[in-house]
Amino acid sequence: MAWIYIVEDDQNIREIEGFALKNSGYQVMEFGCARDFYGQIKDHLPDCVLLDIMLPDEDGLSVVRNLRKDPKTENIPIIMVTAKTTELDKVKGLDLGADDYMTKPFGVMELISRVKALLRRSRRVEEERSLSAGNIFLDQEKHMVCVQNTPCELTYKEYELLKLLLQNRGIVLTRDTIMERVWGIHFEGESRTLDVHIKTLRQKLKSAASMIKTVRNVGYTIE
Repeated sequence: MAWIYIVEDDQNIREIEGFALKNSGYQVMEFGCARDFYGQIKDHLPDCVLLDIMLPDEDGLSVVRNLRKDPKTENIPIIMVTAKTTELDKVKGLDLGADDYMTKPFGVMELISRVKALLRRSRRVEEERSLSAGNIFLDQEKHMVCVQNTPCELTYKEYELLKLLLQNRGIVLTRDTIMERVWGIHFEGESRTLDVHIKTLRQKLKSAASMIKTVRNVGYTIE
């Protein structure tokens, strides 16, 4: 279950938020100041942060700015929670990288709904960054492929071919479709370009080579 960090200096509000989240099945850690929060994220990153804008030791907007600057924390979902109600305050928080904004007072049901929605969105984004099938893992951000946790060096076209197959896992792609999507050209019956790339891709995938299936007279798929 997801870890939610609550950064809120008002103990009563912090306890109410924590109680509601725990009752909804989340694991929760509570912090009364930015310093304690920073100390914890060095050891364990949360799945979501509820961040008050008025903290005793550092402005919440500054905390957002710092989180977004650090590659280790730049993608953590953040919900700003504050008593400030002006549109300018909300715009500042969102412009700095907050994902959502809640104004006190708010209902417990609204809090849970917003946390659930933000976690769903962040998981979809995370899934889009990587693709996998069996022992094959493709990281789109790093443009890297691993087989059984071992890096696999592919050419640009081999990488694009594998990515297309993984994006359509379980679906048979015709030769015409693959040629058009990867090479940007219409397939001509005598061309062996695709077959050659499939062969070299299988060789490089080694133990995972058998996952790429040939569908006779149609095309290829990955299972």
